[in-house]
Amino acid sequence: MLAFTYKTKAELKQAKGQKLRYVETSIFGSEYNGDGKYVGVGPGAYDRKWYATVIVADGVIKSVK
Repeated sequence: MLAFTYKTKAELKQAKGQKLRYVETSIFGSEYNGDGKYVGVGPGAYDRKWYATVIVADGVIKSVK
């Protein structure tokens, strides 16, 4: 699971059209592979206050749920 580095989910939603800011949390290798659908937590890997599903297309955030 990725850790999205935004203070709130609303801040993540406002970042549509920008590159996704994240931290890798998996010990098994990179989870982020460019365009695709990602599930993550925020605002950090150990401070899990919210969860989101993000769709990245053309290298930028297209959708946040």
